[in-house]
Amino acid sequence: MTEPCDMTALEVRRLIGRKALSPVELLESCLARVAAVNPAVNAMVALDTDRARATAREAEAAVMRGEALGLLHGLPVGIKDLDETAGLRTTYGSPIFRDFVPEQDNGMVARIRAAGGIVIGKTNTPEWGLGANTRNSVYGATGNPFDPEKSCAGSSGGSAVALATGMAPLCSGSDTGGSLRNPAAFCGILGYRPSPGLVPSEKRAHGWNPLPVLGPMARNVPDACLLLSAMASDDARDPLAYTLHARAVRGEPALFHPVRKLDLAGLRLAHSPDFGQAPTERLIRDAFATRVAAIAPLFREAEAAHPDVSGGDEAFEVLRAAGVLTSHLERVRTRPQDCGPNVHANVEEGLRYSLEDQARASATQTRIYRGFQEFFARHDVLITPAITISPRPWRELYPAEIDGQQTRTYFHWLALAYYVTLTGHPAVCLPMGLDARGMPFGLQIVGPRGGDAFVLAVAAALEEAFAADPALCRPVPDLARLQAAPPISGMEGFLGFG
Repeated sequence: MTEPCDMTALEVRRLIGRKALSPVELLESCLARVAAVNPAVNAMVALDTDRARATAREAEAAVMRGEALGLLHGLPVGIKDLDETAGLRTTYGSPIFRDFVPEQDNGMVARIRAAGGIVIGKTNTPEWGLGANTRNSVYGATGNPFDPEKSCAGSSGGSAVALATGMAPLCSGSDTGGSLRNPAAFCGILGYRPSPGLVPSEKRAHGWNPLPVLGPMARNVPDACLLLSAMASDDARDPLAYTLHARAVRGEPALFHPVRKLDLAGLRLAHSPDFGQAPTERLIRDAFATRVAAIAPLFREAEAAHPDVSGGDEAFEVLRAAGVLTSHLERVRTRPQDCGPNVHANVEEGLRYSLEDQARASATQTRIYRGFQEFFARHDVLITPAITISPRPWRELYPAEIDGQQTRTYFHWLALAYYVTLTGHPAVCLPMGLDARGMPFGLQIVGPRGGDAFVLAVAAALEEAFAADPALCRPVPDLARLQAAPPISGMEGFLGFG
């Protein structure tokens, strides 16, 4: 018998609406799964058990009274520990905020609660989300659900692991250099980077900076669309939120949910293993070639092609560093002992750049963006691997080399994701089976400017096409093995960065 926590978000939401499943029963199933497997992976780092149970009882009563129910009514949701949750510890993975308990939710969390979502707890993240290896000195490391000795990537690593193991049907995430897409690829779940402003963020340090976004994570495309419909809104505090289509402002969830039906046979596909320059591991190239061979016949035409992203590494490094300086320079100066190696490295890097560097980076970003527009005039969809390597041990803070090639920075291995970030185009990571090492492989699907509903529809069509293919459908970790595994907290190097 399938446990409620292993069902899709849409399945359990429909059962709740039909009075066939109690929100209380669903929550208890999720909490039982947390108790069973979280010690092995450390994905859920702060539970809000008492409040969640009280909210689930209220949700059950509302169902029995026949009240109108929100999109997420009764669904447990994991919230990344970069997002404030009223009454629940929010640390940002930093010892500076080890005991911080916010008085109010941030806007995204408030919208999730307003749609009926039940915050079950916080999911682990690297310190301040800096780095794609989910480790910090507050909660320690998060292990990959397919091998707890290996990285789950990041920075939304805790959310990805929680989803893969059934701790929650939905989780929030955020993405600058691929922080939604990278852990989705490593953990066999779905991560969606929306167009900037679609999910408002009132706390973005540089209000007009399109690099960081908030977005949904789920086990499949329809579930991600459900959560996106609750997250998307307008918020005057976010200067980019005006880009949202007016229909969503009026509260019409059909803009994203249910997911659109799309015939891939009418579309032009482009595919690239590396954008012509990303340091992509041979094993990943081989896995990608296998997927391209399976996917290409579904489209009207398919060709190897990619936009010109020359200069993209330098541009992303500079633009990213500017945001880091605003957010963390003062902390590094006043509390250096409480800042980890990634924070120090980012601040030091940022201080080396000049206004000339900033101007050059912005010009390069604009050139790459305009090149994307020309590219998508000739192609409808672009697919690439979501990440350049197969998961490695989490004790390795970052990959210093890939197939013998030295990486430029501690985040250069995320290049396949951050080239897309520079342009603001929407992108989704779709799980597609395992690589030759038995670890999940994620396919990045990139759509045209503003094409959020379109790119999600493409992902849904591909997901449906390979749902019955054991080699290319979403992989599932061995939960019995995780339940029997020793706690990750006992592993050497678990806490901190040593």
